[in-house]
Amino acid sequence: MALNNKMSLLILQIVIKQWDKSQRTDTHILQRATIPDKYPVLFPPAFYAFNKQCIIDQHGDDIQGNRVKYAQGADGNIYFDRFRVSKDNIVIAYHNAKLDKPPHIIGSLDKQWIQCKYSILDADMYYWLYEEVTVNAIVLSKFDEKVFLNAEPQIVYEDFNELDNARRS
Repeated sequence: MALNNKMSLLILQIVIKQWDKSQRTDTHILQRATIPDKYPVLFPPAFYAFNKQCIIDQHGDDIQGNRVKYAQGADGNIYFDRFRVSKDNIVIAYHNAKLDKPPHIIGSLDKQWIQCKYSILDADMYYWLYEEVTVNAIVLSKFDEKVFLNAEPQIVYEDFNELDNARRS
């Protein structure tokens, strides 16, 4: 995958916070608030994917194991969790799995980083799993391990409706 027809590197950093129904106290909320939403990109845990055109750096909880799936489609686009990164214009788009709408275009990743945050509630009769996911993403021509620490994101996109509704119940 040659992003934007030039040698570029897509860097995806995923930070996952997970908790169950018993961890909704003020103390638990304060503990989760101290967890960073960005880190330096270090190998390991970071690894190369898609013919070394992408670095994936995942942090945080993964109670169920292999929580985030990554794939490159036949169209050359990168798909992961609720996101698509277009190979043609290196734009990231978000798709809320609960809504029957086309993906929401967030913005270009070309030399600017974007932070996306969203929540999930996986609830059944016996077990509730709350999840807050942060995705930091950028496309660079040269790797920089501190890319997410050196500056603030150009765009911050949030979709917390599902978790906000669960907090009220």
